[in-house]
Amino acid sequence: MALDKLKKRILIFSVIPLLALLLFFVDDPLFKGITILLIVIYVGFIIFLRDSVRGEESYPVPNITIEPPTYAPDDGEAITIISGTKKVEVITAETYVPELHAGKKNFFKPPDLKENFVKIANEAFPEKTGHDEQFSFLLEKILTIIKEAYLAHTAVFFWYNKRKEKLTLERYVSNSTEITQRKFDLEDDILSKIVQKEEPEILTEITPTAEADVIRYYSSVQGIKSFVGVPLYYGKNLAGILALDSKVGDAYGIETVYSLGRFVRVISILIALFDEKYSDSLAEKKLNGLLGLLNEDKFFSDEESLYKSLEVSLKNLLHWDAFTFVFFRPMEQKFKSVKIVNNTSLKYIGENLEVELNGTLVGKSIVNGMPVKIDDTSSSGFVRFSKSEDVSFDGSFMAIPLVYDNQSYGVLCFESLKKNAYTNADVHFMRNTARIIAFIVYSFSAQSVLKKLLSVDIETKTLNKDTFVERLNSDLQKSVNLNVPGAIVLVYIDDFLEQESLFEGNPFPKVLKTVAQTISEETNVTNLLGRIGERVFGVYFFNTTTKDVFLWAEKLRVKIARKPIAVVSKQTTFTVSIGVASTINKTSAEEVLQNAELALKKALEKGGNTVRNIN
Repeated sequence: MALDKLKKRILIFSVIPLLALLLFFVDDPLFKGITILLIVIYVGFIIFLRDSVRGEESYPVPNITIEPPTYAPDDGEAITIISGTKKVEVITAETYVPELHAGKKNFFKPPDLKENFVKIANEAFPEKTGHDEQFSFLLEKILTIIKEAYLAHTAVFFWYNKRKEKLTLERYVSNSTEITQRKFDLEDDILSKIVQKEEPEILTEITPTAEADVIRYYSSVQGIKSFVGVPLYYGKNLAGILALDSKVGDAYGIETVYSLGRFVRVISILIALFDEKYSDSLAEKKLNGLLGLLNEDKFFSDEESLYKSLEVSLKNLLHWDAFTFVFFRPMEQKFKSVKIVNNTSLKYIGENLEVELNGTLVGKSIVNGMPVKIDDTSSSGFVRFSKSEDVSFDGSFMAIPLVYDNQSYGVLCFESLKKNAYTNADVHFMRNTARIIAFIVYSFSAQSVLKKLLSVDIETKTLNKDTFVERLNSDLQKSVNLNVPGAIVLVYIDDFLEQESLFEGNPFPKVLKTVAQTISEETNVTNLLGRIGERVFGVYFFNTTTKDVFLWAEKLRVKIARKPIAVVSKQTTFTVSIGVASTINKTSAEEVLQNAELALKKALEKGGNTVRNIN
């Protein structure tokens, strides 16, 4: 039996070499192609039959009774029946190995998986921004989650202003770049219906021709098929709208509305938390601003220090993009802009602009003594300060008069690039604050007038600058007429920043008083002594040579450097730098003071605590 099968196989396979030999004896390309095709088909047929026979032999049929053969096997052709029953392998407690990871084991894990996750999970929160920017940051993250969860084309949130009946697009996450971020009037579109009915709306099939009229927040047709929008309530009032759209028809149902309601609740809680936090921080900022004005250590040495203090304090009291302080000049009997702060690149007024009382917003505030609030300066031809002003601002304007004892001392003017930026509550608060500022300005103005009437410096009891210069001119003329020598001395209190940190408060007033007293002790009635700067004293010596004055200055420098000054609970020493200049044949106080300043500059260049002279 086995020999017959072997013969048959040899005969079948012998056909292939015969066909292959034909390729060497035939030149016709067509005949060669047909021969090759026959070889391929013949080989494929042999493989197919072989696999089929093996398949039948390898799959025993269970429960089939095999009849014993009725013939006797040939020699060497024994038949062995293989049983289909095999030894069953069983997993026992000893051989059980638990799998640590369920699911697919061929999952591809990218090498930067952890890095990307940590980057998303730990995305930095905008700390140094305002509350609006922080809320928008969180809102954008929520919209991203909603968009991905519902496979939406766009997830968008609108604020609703009931007073103006407008919708404002706050934040969106979209596959489209053609979203119009602006304010929308209420019309007959789907968003307006949500506002008017204050209930959710679902659209399952939007036709291409109706899309532009139904959905208005795109600048062009997007192919939107489905839409769902739900109202957001803050308190008991409608405050906004959360909406989704999709390019797939019938994408949203009632279950979507209910699940979006949970997201809306989360957003409303965030609004409440930010509102509470903003109110607390705003109240704290306003309190700090008022305390900054009422600080007991606050000393306004000149107008610039007053203006700077107002600017710093008003930053915490109110938001503004431009600030103008209009001050009444008693000597000129005019209101002028004395301090301008413009935080924008837009064109605005300059300093020392006279305010016209007729036909201007600020003039109206001054004449009537009442605040002025304009919500939109672009709606009419408003004149703020003067008809000759050149201002390119459009937004909100507010003017608060400074009135004390029925007299106007100035106006605080605020401008914002946002329309409707200032509320009646802001006006009320700033009007009450202006009473405090008006008293401060009144006190400063009164002191300025009194100082001009006085001939001495209030702090040091020496001559003030104007009186010193006036008498110096007189003495210089006398020295020229009498042909006698003279010299001018400038004494500068050296900076002591390092020592300043050792004490509580500012030690300068105590140092100033001590230095002034020491100089006064070293002069006589023939000398002129005056304070001509914050840290500078001037001394004129009549009928004294420059050499003698230089020795006097050196003696004074050593005496001050060795004299301890008690400040609070500590004692330390301070130094002075001195410049000496000759006044021989000089009749101009300005000229001799300039020469003394050059000498003082040389002393300061040496590091201070030095005396230098110039002839």
